[in-house]
Amino acid sequence: MTEGVEWAVHCCVVLSQAVEPVSAAQLAELHGVSKTYLAKHLQQLSRAGLVRSTRGRVGGYELTRAAAKVSLLDIVEAVDGPEPAFRCTEIRQRGPLATPPEKCLKPCGVARAMGAAEQAWRRSLASVSVDDLAGSVVRDNGAGTFDALRGWLAPG
Repeated sequence: MTEGVEWAVHCCVVLSQAVEPVSAAQLAELHGVSKTYLAKHLQQLSRAGLVRSTRGRVGGYELTRAAAKVSLLDIVEAVDGPEPAFRCTEIRQRGPLATPPEKCLKPCGVARAMGAAEQAWRRSLASVSVDDLAGSVVRDNGAGTFDALRGWLAPG
């Protein structure tokens, strides 16, 4: 996974708690990251339909649906794409002791194990929502955490 996934997840948690849209500049400053690089990931989230941008005096980004309906898997796939992490190249068909293609009618043990791990990983990501993460922030950092965030984000 790229660091963009981490950035996007943190931004979605912030957006889930914001009263109004939050600018890319504010999100970048809050997280101490590059505005340009973060904007790229916000655009990916927007293309995936997870956030929308608004223009105007109170312009910025907001979630398109309830935080409980946005999973970690949604965000990972928006930023890094839906492709599997492991891609079998049929290495068993190479080299001096290569297995002939006609003997490779099913995936090898390595591919099966990696596929099973990928499925477990995806199920785990799909089971955690942005709302779940927001709850963990409160448990980890205290009940006033998001009040302080909203105060910092408030225009003024």
